[in-house]
Amino acid sequence: MGYTVNIVLIGYRGTGKSIIGRRIAERLQIPFYDTDELIKKHTGKTIREIVEEKGWEAFRKEEKETIKRLSTVKKSVIATGGGAVMDEENLDVLKKMGVFVWLSADVGTIIERMGRDKVSGEQRPALSDNDLYRETVDVLEMRTPIYRRLADITIDTSKKSIDEIVDEVCRFFKKHNYSATKSPRHKA
Repeated sequence: MGYTVNIVLIGYRGTGKSIIGRRIAERLQIPFYDTDELIKKHTGKTIREIVEEKGWEAFRKEEKETIKRLSTVKKSVIATGGGAVMDEENLDVLKKMGVFVWLSADVGTIIERMGRDKVSGEQRPALSDNDLYRETVDVLEMRTPIYRRLADITIDTSKKSIDEIVDEVCRFFKKHNYSATKSPRHKA
C-alpha cells in the first residue's frame, strides 16, 4: 500500500495508540514515531520527571517542539500524546501532516489498561488531583469533542483485538486511496 500521508493517532492514554501504531507501521512497512517516546529520548526524562521538575507547561512546550520536528515526516505512523490536540499550534502542524485516526475506549477499559501498564504509570503523572476514575471522566469530557471533530476515522478499541484494529485502519486507507495525488481531508 503506497501511502504518502501520515497516519496520525489521537486519543486518550490507554486507548492503544503506541502498540497499535507500532503494529500498523510494521504491517505497512513504514516508520513509527511516538511523540512521548521522542520527548523522553530528547530530554532523557520521563513525562513524570519533566512535570515534577518543571510542570505541565514545560512538558507541553517539549511536546510542541517534538511535533514541529515531525512536520517534515511523510509515509509514517505518528502516535500523539493524549493532550497534544488541545494546542492550536500542534493542530495546525498535525492537520498538514496526515489523516487523524481517533482511538477511543470506554472509561472502564482505559482505567483497567492503565492499571495493567506499570511502566506507563511510573512514567506518566496524574492530570489532576482527582482519583483516576474522576480524572479520566473529566478529561475525556473535555477532550472528546475535539477528538470527534478531528477524526477522519474513529475506532473504539475497547473490545477489539490489536489485529482487528490494524485491519480496520488499513481498510480505511485502502478504501480512501490515500496516495501521492490525494491529500488528507480535515473537518477543522
